[in-house]
Amino acid sequence: MRGAKKQSGFFYIEVRPKDEYKTFRTRDAGEQDGIERVVGQREDGSWDTVKWLVSKEMAHVENGRLVADHLGAKELFNRLDSEPRHIEDNRFEAKDRVRD
Repeated sequence: MRGAKKQSGFFYIEVRPKDEYKTFRTRDAGEQDGIERVVGQREDGSWDTVKWLVSKEMAHVENGRLVADHLGAKELFNRLDSEPRHIEDNRFEAKDRVRD
């Protein structure tokens, strides 16, 4: 279909602006199938989380909010420093908790 949007099986939770990074990699989030972490490398060589990918089987949108349907998604949402805020389509924005 020409002009049709590709449907993704993930919600994207952006936690840092992608324009701060030159290279990106996707990492499995350990034991949590359905949750992936996109990390970016800055010009100085340091790496940090840019966004989280959460399977649509692990969460759903309700009244504009991203709601966890799975313990792994709930744990991720609790680790974020703010509730994911809807931007558009499958994209959300949140603040990542600063590590000590």
